[in-house]
Order: sequence, then structure tokens, then C-alpha cells
Amino acid sequence: MPLLTAARAVRENAHAPYSRFKVGAAILGADGRIHVGCNVENVAYPEGTCAEAGAIAAMVAAGCREIREVAVIADSPDPVPPCGGCRQKLAEFAAPGVPVTLATTGGASRVVTVAELLPGAFAPAHMGD
Repeated sequence: MPLLTAARAVRENAHAPYSRFKVGAAILGADGRIHVGCNVENVAYPEGTCAEAGAIAAMVAAGCREIREVAVIADSPDPVPPCGGCRQKLAEFAAPGVPVTLATTGGASRVVTVAELLPGAFAPAHMGD
């Protein structure tokens, strides 16, 4: 799977000197391109950036605004889902049925949808539009 391969490769670039927990994410945009991101920690912990947020930022910087598929990988016993904030960020650019592959470096994986990750997501309709 090219998306998971891209996530695995970018994971190696993560800056995780504090947690030692490297995460890689890859997004297939509606533009057909793969956009990647890795976690970037900061000594002031809340100032770090998640891999998913980095991939979304790369996608938007490239001019794309729609996610078609996502892959996230970490060195963990079980596939690790995105944090709550990243779930909302994914929901901003992905339809509820978009598949999200969660994987481990050891080969375990599972596929969920954006809606399964974030049921009842806050959406533009909640803003009265």
C-alpha cells in the first residue's frame, strides 16, 4: 500500500526526543498526491505537532482541500488512533466514510472511517451555515 509505505518512511523523520514515540501519517488528497507528516515534539510539550496535523498542513499548502484516504503508523503493540484534535482536523477535510488505516511498525493494522473515529463531529452546519 503506497500510503502506508509513505507514512512508514516519513515516521523516520519524526522529532521525538522526549517521548521517543515516532508517528508517521500520509494522506491521499483529492488531487491524487500523497501528503505526509510526522510528529514534531517540543520541550514545551503542548507546542508539538502531531503527524496527522503535519500531513494536513502539507496537503493544504499544496493547494488541496479534500482527503480521500489516511494512513497512520507508530511503533506500538496495537494500532494507534489519532488524538482528539487530529480527529477533528481530519473531519474538516474528509467525508465521514473516508478510510483511515491505523498500523504498527510490527505489521498489525485495522481500518476505520473518519466517522468511526469522531462520531458527532463538529461541522460547518453547527455554525448556522
